[in-house]
Amino acid sequence: MDIRKNIDWEKEWELPPKDYLPDIDIDKMTFPKLLLRAYKKFGKNKVALREKEFGIWQTYTWDDYYNHVKYFALGLKVLGFEKGDKISIISDNRPEWVYGELAAQCLRGCGIGIYQDSIVKEVAYIIDHSDSKFVIAEDQEQVDKMLEIKDDFPKVKKIIYHDPKGMWKYTDPILMPFDEVEEFGRKYEQEKNINFEKMIEETDSLDIAQICTTSGTTGFPKLAMLTHRNLLTMAYNLGIVDRKYESDQFVSFLPLAWVGEQMMCVASGLLFNFTVNFPEEGETTNENIREIGPNLMFSPPRVWENLAATVQVKILDASPIKRWFYNKCLPIGYRWADYKFTKVQPSFTEKLKYKFSYFMIFRALKDRLGFSKMRSATTGGAALGPDTFRFFHALGIELKQIYGQTEISGISCIHRDGDIGFDTVGKPIYQTYIKIADDGEIISKSPSVFAGYYKNEEATNETVKDGWLHSGDAGYFNENGHLVVIDRVKDVMTLKNGTKFSPQFIENKLKFSPYIKEAVCVGHERDYIIGIICIDYGIVGKWAETQRIEYTTYTNLAANDKVQEFIEKEVVKVNVTLPESSKLKKFVLLYKELHADDDELTRTGKVRRKFVEERYSPVIIGMYGNKEMIPIEDTIKFQDGKTTTIRTQLKVRNL
Repeated sequence: MDIRKNIDWEKEWELPPKDYLPDIDIDKMTFPKLLLRAYKKFGKNKVALREKEFGIWQTYTWDDYYNHVKYFALGLKVLGFEKGDKISIISDNRPEWVYGELAAQCLRGCGIGIYQDSIVKEVAYIIDHSDSKFVIAEDQEQVDKMLEIKDDFPKVKKIIYHDPKGMWKYTDPILMPFDEVEEFGRKYEQEKNINFEKMIEETDSLDIAQICTTSGTTGFPKLAMLTHRNLLTMAYNLGIVDRKYESDQFVSFLPLAWVGEQMMCVASGLLFNFTVNFPEEGETTNENIREIGPNLMFSPPRVWENLAATVQVKILDASPIKRWFYNKCLPIGYRWADYKFTKVQPSFTEKLKYKFSYFMIFRALKDRLGFSKMRSATTGGAALGPDTFRFFHALGIELKQIYGQTEISGISCIHRDGDIGFDTVGKPIYQTYIKIADDGEIISKSPSVFAGYYKNEEATNETVKDGWLHSGDAGYFNENGHLVVIDRVKDVMTLKNGTKFSPQFIENKLKFSPYIKEAVCVGHERDYIIGIICIDYGIVGKWAETQRIEYTTYTNLAANDKVQEFIEKEVVKVNVTLPESSKLKKFVLLYKELHADDDELTRTGKVRRKFVEERYSPVIIGMYGNKEMIPIEDTIKFQDGKTTTIRTQLKVRNL
């Protein structure tokens, strides 16, 4: 299968264009030094950050950005923050997040992001394990979470909040408002005549800039230490092939605890000086994206899958004439996408057909999504199903696949313009070497490989051997030198007859249906493959209403015979596209959604496959045991800690 196993990448790399990238020594650069550089270059003349608040876009210039970081850093210094200290941040995407992160770096410490929907045991573990001295918590909700578990992280000196709403009755001395810390910094500067620029110049590129949590698919996440050099060489080298400009707009809506958002919002934002926009709320993200019309977007597959599902659902609600045009034009778009992927020149007639389709349907859909000005659309963090990939290219959105992991600062491969394959992740960026080990594992080496896991030398030594980062992913190079990622090495399964298959590949094809939100395929050392499927409650519920199907809960809807028959048709569509050995033979509709709070998903939406197979082992055993109905009794835990017991029967659908 491996057509070009080990390639001489030094002959394949694109060299940095001198006239485009910033004229800096990237190996010696730090985030605070880039902030100082932008402050001196733009001052009050260019917007650095923008946040929607109370329905109005609030703007912050590079002068504002620099001064917030400066005074918060000096305030932290007054409170006892020292070189090497850490500050944990749990918040939605807000300017205060980046202020706090950069402030810690100015003092030669670092930040560590925590996903805002994390449950208390995860929060307590990360804060305590990282030895954080300070915590930035956005609002009352997160402060309550901190106060509930503050005894579990005794090293924390202060919990700093930046949204005072509802906080006037809180008197715990560990709490402090964000602006009060900044005021401490202003007074400290006046009293001590501090030379803050000198402090910034003393920061070192080998200092730890940020600690990012890994996906944690097998338990608590590991804490990956990333230096300034790690993150900035990655952003610089990515910029060689995926250009970014000062005039660009970027909307930061994915958790800043994720290395991908750190790469775009912080590292690339400081390096290329584009404007970063923060949505008002998570629920208003799509509306805010349309208002801004970003030039750049980087999101994991789940976001693109949801967008594709949203388009398809909107079409169901459209007028008959619009649905007719959409159904006629979409196949033309798919053919156009395939021409690009195969590098075949379309005929004059096909060009006319696509231009007509774009004018009639696709242009309006792009505008509805807020993508009219989109130049760089990328996806990474997990495999994106080929059907979803083709869909966006059919609409005229030049979506590219990125490959990497937290331990290599997020990015190692990307598609190039005009060289995109829906089943590949492109080629390595400048200074990144990739090889395929004898067992098929993808290993890589670059200046962006992390400094190690915090307080976990054993795991570090298992992951980095002789300077090579072992990804845990299986893959190969195709004839064009593109890397093809099959699945996690540990997740590639083998049927009893010796046939190997990737469950992730099948799952991604299933999830292209707007009615299927999640799927888990099982079949290792079995006779055939089965599937556990979660419906999309909102979309299937809407379909059920059009069919006059009564339901009250998710469990009730998933158990409905008509719903099951409808989803079976969606599964059959996927089966038709699969080899005989990879077809699903049976499936069930699960009585609940998979959820991170139940340890079934990571905070980035990846399935904790081993845990899911263990938790639902009675379902799996029943399906392979040829049962038609499987009795279920399960306890469901809600976010507020309350529980309820579900008793139901799962019907096994045979295909």
